[in-house]
Amino acid sequence: MDNKKELIKYIRSLGLQVNTGTKARGHQGFFIRNRIDVSKNIPENRIIPTLLHEFAHYIHSKIEPDMNRTGGNLDILFGVKEDEILEELIKVTNFVDKNSLCLKLYEHKDRIKNKIKEYERVIKSEYPDFMRSKPFKKFDKYIKRSDARYLLKYDRVRIITGFWRKKQRLLSVTSIEEDFPDMPKSFAAYIRLKSAQKKQSRVTTRISKLHKYYSKPNELFARFVEGLYLDKDWVCALAPKASKLFFERLKYGYYQELENVLELTGIIDTVTSFTQNLH
Repeated sequence: MDNKKELIKYIRSLGLQVNTGTKARGHQGFFIRNRIDVSKNIPENRIIPTLLHEFAHYIHSKIEPDMNRTGGNLDILFGVKEDEILEELIKVTNFVDKNSLCLKLYEHKDRIKNKIKEYERVIKSEYPDFMRSKPFKKFDKYIKRSDARYLLKYDRVRIITGFWRKKQRLLSVTSIEEDFPDMPKSFAAYIRLKSAQKKQSRVTTRISKLHKYYSKPNELFARFVEGLYLDKDWVCALAPKASKLFFERLKYGYYQELENVLELTGIIDTVTSFTQNLH
């Protein structure tokens, strides 16, 4: 049996529109109202997990109609306080979606941090008392008379001057020595340090936003359902309490049509054994 076709057929029978030929708004999949989009660009083995993920959002929206606005509540989904299962569900999310670990962003942040220390060493070689947390008065005095002051705000800037604005000069933090050959090395390092600090702040903000996104109850629930398809044994090992609660509620129809969907994908066959083992 073609599980993918059967799954799509069943979901459509519920009155949902299922599209598999779009870009899904830049994501692998997308759910809104009664519509599920699965990106045409994902590999074949990602179609069913993505359908399950988005269908879980649909079921969640039926349980909590304002889910899209609030992000949902774990206590409503699982029947216990959030702090009792949050850590388990985050572990499942980290298994299902490695991007939730933000490893590349943390690596990038560490590289920027090392660059900042490197620039600081250059500055302190000439100004031993330099501190990042205090004004750099020597630099401030120098920069007022230089076009390099624009590089404190932008990494690249085009300066247009002259009659009829015909003269142009392109400045960059990567070519300070060429653009300003008379600038002391410590001052060039300070400009790059300030640029690196801005990059570090942007990366930190990006990490924070991703953690907030992946920690939303609606996303935790969807990735839990997705994870059951990918490796139900491992998900139950990572989240024993959440799994026990989920299968108990599934058994009594709390998740509505999700039970049928899990049956179509082969997950439901182990519900009885799981609930027995988890008691």
